[in-house]
Amino acid sequence: MKRGGKEIYVGSLGHHSCHLIRYFESISGVSKIQDGYNPATWMLEVTNSAQEMMLGLDFTDLYKKSDLYRRNKTLISELSVPRPGTEDLHFDNQYSQPFWTQCMACLWKQHWSYWRNPAYTAVRYIFTIIIALAIGTMFWDLGAKVSKSQDLFNAMGSMYAPVLFLGFQNASSVMPVVAVERTVYYRERAAGMYSAIPYAFGQTFIEIPYVFVQAVSFGVIVYAMIGFEWTVSKFFWYLFIMFFTLLYFTFYGMMSVAITPNQHVAQIVSVSGYGMWNLFSGFIVPRPSMPIWWRWYYWADPVAWTLYGLVASQFGDLQNKITDSDETAKQFLRRYFGFRHDFIGVAAVVTVAYAVVFSVTFALAIKVFNFQKR
Repeated sequence: MKRGGKEIYVGSLGHHSCHLIRYFESISGVSKIQDGYNPATWMLEVTNSAQEMMLGLDFTDLYKKSDLYRRNKTLISELSVPRPGTEDLHFDNQYSQPFWTQCMACLWKQHWSYWRNPAYTAVRYIFTIIIALAIGTMFWDLGAKVSKSQDLFNAMGSMYAPVLFLGFQNASSVMPVVAVERTVYYRERAAGMYSAIPYAFGQTFIEIPYVFVQAVSFGVIVYAMIGFEWTVSKFFWYLFIMFFTLLYFTFYGMMSVAITPNQHVAQIVSVSGYGMWNLFSGFIVPRPSMPIWWRWYYWADPVAWTLYGLVASQFGDLQNKITDSDETAKQFLRRYFGFRHDFIGVAAVVTVAYAVVFSVTFALAIKVFNFQKR
């Protein structure tokens, strides 16, 4: 072929390239090959564009007018006719392996990718322990103090602060990891190794055990140092809601990368979401104090549901009197924040739902969007 992908010779080379040499030497004006000369080098020299201009011919046109070209076309026509009784080659699936096998292979691949990336996994745990110790020492033994309304505000702050610190850190740290993995996914999908959904399955499910260990490590340290009530149900609700909160923040960061061209744009997009979540979480302005036309966003705010579940599960059933409001803790939380203890299950379901929605959106975005430059 010459420049532009145009054919100038299609056929067998022959012994010592004798067929190739015979074809080009038969063209008028082409110099003969010298004894011992490399046929490939000679062929490139006699067919370059400078030789075409000097000889005033086009090797592509010569080939298309040659007997060799006609023989090749006849051979292609003969080979294109299927033999009697044969069927066209058919594959039931685009990929060599079934869907579930692809999912397991992608999950195993992501396992080793994360295991060999201590800069991501270890640093995340170190940051979690540091934040847990900082929150625990800052709010030391405040969980058992609920005699005043300020005590409840302090306890709510001990839940609000780590949700923001760890949540934002999880979402931001996963972005470069997913950006790199997405580049690998583009290449391997083009090679027909697996489809989009198995890749998204592996990328999301590999985060679950890491986030679980992170949530348990943080929860045990903070719960003990702040001094929340040690009952099975309250401790379970605290770990459950913290786990799915960290999980939906992580999936939110993954989703932000999947719907944007690169991690820099994803950072900008995600930060706008953090600001709105922070503003309408119910901590800065309680829901009953919000303007009626903005309360719909409170119910759409995942952080608001997290705080609802954490605070209501810990203090929503307390009957002790609040000295500065002449109400019980349960009554105060319901009046001031709108928190009801019997609504914990709904808050937990919504928290889980946000993790599912963000992960499914990540999978669909990976499947639909392709930001490859080449």
